[in-house]
Amino acid sequence: MSEHTMRAVTIREFGGPEVLTAEQVARPEPLPTEVLVRVHAAGINPVDWKTRAGQGMAGLQTMPLILGWDVSGVVEEVGFGVTTLAPGDEVYGMPWFPRAAGAYAEFVTAPSRHFARKPASIGHVEAAVLPLAALTAWQALVDTAGVKAGQRVLVHAAAGGVGHLAVQFARHLGAEVVATAREPRHAWLKELGADEVIDYTQQRFEDVTGDVDVVIDLIGAQDDTDARSVSVTRPGGLVVAIPAGVSERLATVAAQAGVRTSPFLVEPDSAALTTIAGLVDSGKVSIEVERSFALEQAAEAHRLGETNRTRGKLVLTVTD
Repeated sequence: MSEHTMRAVTIREFGGPEVLTAEQVARPEPLPTEVLVRVHAAGINPVDWKTRAGQGMAGLQTMPLILGWDVSGVVEEVGFGVTTLAPGDEVYGMPWFPRAAGAYAEFVTAPSRHFARKPASIGHVEAAVLPLAALTAWQALVDTAGVKAGQRVLVHAAAGGVGHLAVQFARHLGAEVVATAREPRHAWLKELGADEVIDYTQQRFEDVTGDVDVVIDLIGAQDDTDARSVSVTRPGGLVVAIPAGVSERLATVAAQAGVRTSPFLVEPDSAALTTIAGLVDSGKVSIEVERSFALEQAAEAHRLGETNRTRGKLVLTVTD
């Protein structure tokens, strides 16, 4: 490999996992205010495989495309004007989202302020699974919902990447946390801070939840979860609809019940990443990695992710 090329996993058409191909591509160069980061690990998220299949953020992409937004690595070079980072700094981030970041590669470039120093207490594999999931949970709870101590928060799909972090952040904010997940995940979620865990395969959550102030809905219209969530939300409370936004049906049902709704899309946020790193380093937040894969195994990782049965996150290891 020359200094002008790098290993990457690309797609040239939308489709199944088989469209993910490892190849040599041109190495990017940082523009002014940007940094070049040598990627040690890249987290995998549902938006990755949805985009690969032509959904998700596919409409914003051009081919050939390098997927991935979660990055943990080391600053290799800084562009003109960068003063907050220097070569050798260990960083993590979710650059450019929802535009392409190209994380499934040995190097990425992005504005320096799309990154933050990674938590010092964990390695790159653990740090790489944090940015998109952690920022989604943090921004939804703090910036969108304004969760306060004493409120009750319902987290759907609590055993997933965003969900298990939302449980911990809500607990950190002083909320009482109700979570939905399959029974094998209950003990773990209670260790993370959930006060109550409901097995949605055995019970209708609305039959046992009681009233809540905020719903972090990571499921959406599947099984009418979004509309059913309105029925347990107090008048004036909020349903944050993360997967697909607020449908016309959800908006109608919520308006009739006096419940607020909000669509949501995560944004790059170095200040929040710095706060999250502090929570990790203080032991208040832990990260669950289900499995790591070599970069060239991206297709296998996507196949596992699409089962929607993982506990925590999946990650690609790029640089030793």
